[in-house]
Amino acid sequence: MNSQNQDNSDQLLHQALGEWEVKDRRLPARFHEQVWRRIERIESQAPATLWNQFVASIANALTRPPLALSYVTLLLLAGLLAGYLQARVEKAHTVETLSSRYVQMMDPYQHRSEK
Repeated sequence: MNSQNQDNSDQLLHQALGEWEVKDRRLPARFHEQVWRRIERIESQAPATLWNQFVASIANALTRPPLALSYVTLLLLAGLLAGYLQARVEKAHTVETLSSRYVQMMDPYQHRSEK
C-alpha cells in the first residue's frame, strides 16, 4: 500500500515537473544592487553584540597596513614574553631539582626539602 502511494506521488511529481515552464529568465534591472542594499539595511538594523562590534573594529583596523603591522608586532612580543616567563619558571624548577639531587648524591643522609 505504501509503495502505491509513493508511485502515485512520483507520477504526480513527474507530471508537475513536465508542465512547469519558466516564463521570464532575466532578472529585474539592478537586482544585485537591490539585494545588497536589503542585506545592508537588515544588518544595520540588527542589534550588534559587543563581541561583533569588537571583531568588526579589529577587522576595520587591520585593513590599514601600519596598524596591522603594529598589531602583529605586539602579538609577537606578547608571545615572546609569555614564552620567556614560562622558560624562567621551568628553569628555576629544573635548577632546584638538580641542586637537590646533587646534594643527595654528595650526602645521601641529607634530607630532601619538600616544598
